[in-house]
Amino acid sequence: MPLSGGAVETLQHLRMSWEEYLQLPEKPKAEWVDGEVVVSPPVGQPHGVSTLRLGARLLECLPGLVVMTEVGVRLPRNRVRAPDLMVVEHRTDERFVTDPPVLVVEVLSPSTRSEDTIRKSMEYAAGGVGQYWILDPELRALDIHANRDGAWQPLLHLDEARPIGEVTVAGHVVSLDLGDVLGTVA
Repeated sequence: MPLSGGAVETLQHLRMSWEEYLQLPEKPKAEWVDGEVVVSPPVGQPHGVSTLRLGARLLECLPGLVVMTEVGVRLPRNRVRAPDLMVVEHRTDERFVTDPPVLVVEVLSPSTRSEDTIRKSMEYAAGGVGQYWILDPELRALDIHANRDGAWQPLLHLDEARPIGEVTVAGHVVSLDLGDVLGTVA
């Protein structure tokens, strides 16, 4: 998506040591992958609104669980990812989540679409994440998958044709209305 002046928003991949990565500020969003830092450009309004609305819904429906945003999760093969939303069983004082999350959510942006749907998907499955939710504000869709022996199995697909559904997360039923999650554009 072009910025003013013709620049294009893309992910940046920068070689960096683990120690240098740990010294980075919290913003911009940076993930650690195989000795590289992957820096994401700022998100757009549809992404930000959708993340906040879905996070609020998860907070409401998952009492006793911890819902957080953009916290790093340690994954196999020397990786730290920072999903848009993550649900864990217990909060700790550690900088990164080390136990497999109950679920992670990635909200797609033009610059992160392939990273979120291909690379991160495989990494989250290998890391034992229970569910992987992919919210696409552009296509107005939500896909929810369950981890079954390291592979993703579809649980629920919501879109304009079927905008309402339910999914069970750690024994809690989460009712979802895609219109409520995505909001409307005035």
